Amino acid sequence: MRILFLGDIVGRSGRDAAVEALPGLRRDFALDLVVVNAENASHGFGLSPEMARALFAVGADVLTLGNHAWDRKEIIPYIEEEPRLIRPLNYAPGTPGRGVAVVPVPGGRRALVVQAMGRLFMEPLDDPFRAVQAELARHSLGAQGSVQAVVVDIHAEATSEKQAMAHSFDGRASLVIGTHTHVPSADHRILPGGTAFQTDAGMCGDYDSVIGMQKGGASLRFWRKVPVERLAPAEGTATLCGLFVETDDATGLARRVAPLRLGGGLSQAMPEA
Repeated sequence: MRILFLGDIVGRSGRDAAVEALPGLRRDFALDLVVVNAENASHGFGLSPEMARALFAVGADVLTLGNHAWDRKEIIPYIEEEPRLIRPLNYAPGTPGRGVAVVPVPGGRRALVVQAMGRLFMEPLDDPFRAVQAELARHSLGAQGSVQAVVVDIHAEATSEKQAMAHSFDGRASLVIGTHTHVPSADHRILPGGTAFQTDAGMCGDYDSVIGMQKGGASLRFWRKVPVERLAPAEGTATLCGLFVETDDATGLARRVAPLRLGGGLSQAMPEA
């Protein structure tokens, strides 16, 4: 199975770049599954239903959220009715929406996508490790299993927490991928048990910025340490950042992993087709 995960989409620049590129990426890399973190897609804060629909229309199979899940209140009724849009699994019981999606994949296969949110330097949610453990226990991975791929999006600030999540479930997921910090890490690899991993996928947005936000206002927050105007997304040319994974059909585990960086100001990287 060929999987593409795109990191946090930030604002119009990142959103437009993703909408433009996704159809061609699906075609050129014969992608079976595309997962996109879209929690910053609407003006940098949250996701609106119409923007979710636009991403689904161009080829996203599952959209994940994060700590900005509820910034757009209109997402609440939409997430209840759209099973392909998920928020962190470890929100308290009764929170709108769901933290997992099982989606059909070409060839009569199925993929499980799970999202959890870290707790170091983040909101004090329920334990993400036990939440993911409970969910993976409900599924078997591989050609004869209940799902043929498992993708875990760990939305967290601390690199240590994201790496601990990956090692905890090495051999039980096709891919564990970190999101949230908006900077692509250089540690993409396949772990000893066969799970692909990258500490952070980076963002799809304008990197001539402070993690996707306009430089002036974001920098003043560090200079003055007093409230300033609301942050606004940078609107220059975006770089799409993500990770490509190819799995083994028999096991559902990774056999190839490669970063994707397309457009904008970062060094370019494209998987081999």
